[in-house]
Amino acid sequence: MTVADAANLHTFVDALQFIVDRPGFLATKALEQLALSGAALAIALAVALPLGVALGHLHRGSSVAIAASIIGRGLPSLVLIAAFLTVLGIGFVNNMVALAVLGSGPILTNSFDAVDRVDRDAVEAARGMGMTDPQILRRVELPLALPLLFTGIRVAAVTIVATAPIAAIAGGGGLGDIIVNQASYRLSGVLGASLCVMLLSAVVFAALTGVQIAMTPRGVRRTRVIGEPQRREL
Repeated sequence: MTVADAANLHTFVDALQFIVDRPGFLATKALEQLALSGAALAIALAVALPLGVALGHLHRGSSVAIAASIIGRGLPSLVLIAAFLTVLGIGFVNNMVALAVLGSGPILTNSFDAVDRVDRDAVEAARGMGMTDPQILRRVELPLALPLLFTGIRVAAVTIVATAPIAAIAGGGGLGDIIVNQASYRLSGVLGASLCVMLLSAVVFAALTGVQIAMTPRGVRRTRVIGEPQRREL
């Protein structure tokens, strides 16, 4: 083992010790980050999900969905936070809105794609049975679209949680307060908080996967397990 490898291992051990020594403090910071991320995700869902579902049902607006995906992935979070500083100031609201914009792209894109790609034969069969458009959307398209739709929600949620530490530079709080403050917490603290962010993102991903499984109709789950090709994710 080289000197550099030994130093890296020592730093990693110190980071684990930082976590062990401060469970309550880190838990409080993690809850702050979850509160900010949850509020941002709620806004993104409220705006992007109905729009994506409506456009997918009408089979219109693919350019809007693609543009949202490109903008959502291309805009740096720091640019968004800085842009909202002049309007919303420093603090929770500014960071919440910036993170909501970041998460809207995957939700809009996947919700549009999920509904737009529902089997047309199933839709026409429902229409032949006398179902109205709202009934078709609620009873046929949304249940069949849930797996891909939830993929977009998971991507957005993990992206928001993993990006939220950047908000600390604008008073966002959370684990980012530790990551951006190496002078106070040393490298071990920065690495320890980063490991906590990774764990938090994994927990959010697993929780949403569980919600998806619980909400997906059993017949749709069985079909996908047997080997139905996955729909394309934008």
